[in-house]
Amino acid sequence: MTDNNELKGLGGWLILVGVGVVLSPIRLLVIYIPYYKSIFEDGRWEAFTTVGSEAYIPYFGAMLIGEITFNSIMVVVLIYLIFLFFSKHHLFPKIFIGIFVASIIFIFLDALLVTMVFPDESIFDPKTTIALMQALIGCLIWVPYMLVSKRVRATFVGKLHNKKMQPTAESVG
Repeated sequence: MTDNNELKGLGGWLILVGVGVVLSPIRLLVIYIPYYKSIFEDGRWEAFTTVGSEAYIPYFGAMLIGEITFNSIMVVVLIYLIFLFFSKHHLFPKIFIGIFVASIIFIFLDALLVTMVFPDESIFDPKTTIALMQALIGCLIWVPYMLVSKRVRATFVGKLHNKKMQPTAESVG
């Protein structure tokens, strides 16, 4: 039987989790900033969102603003997740799992919305299918790890229990 003190800390598989946590907001920014920037700089935004324009696409503006909003919120939450990870905060596993679940839901909803805005597009084009598979595989691997790992419990979840068990000034006297 392994002592919980041996498992405390950012070691073992948590190193891999930490690398992913640190790289995730950077990855989002590297992928989406050039994409969104190009849409606004090359005239597509005006062409696709101006009623009466030959290239006008109903609801394109709302769809793009929704994507930008979601991805911006994700970057902020992922930066917060970095803080939670390195401070070994008890909320880390819950927020980590929530991000995976939110990502999968967003990929489905975004794919559905894209097919409503672009009816000729397939709901699961190769790019969307790859993103969905990556999210599902990541979820199948890391969510159970966050839920059952002794190291996760000792490093993050155990911290909450330790706070509850420490006597306070009022409870002692």
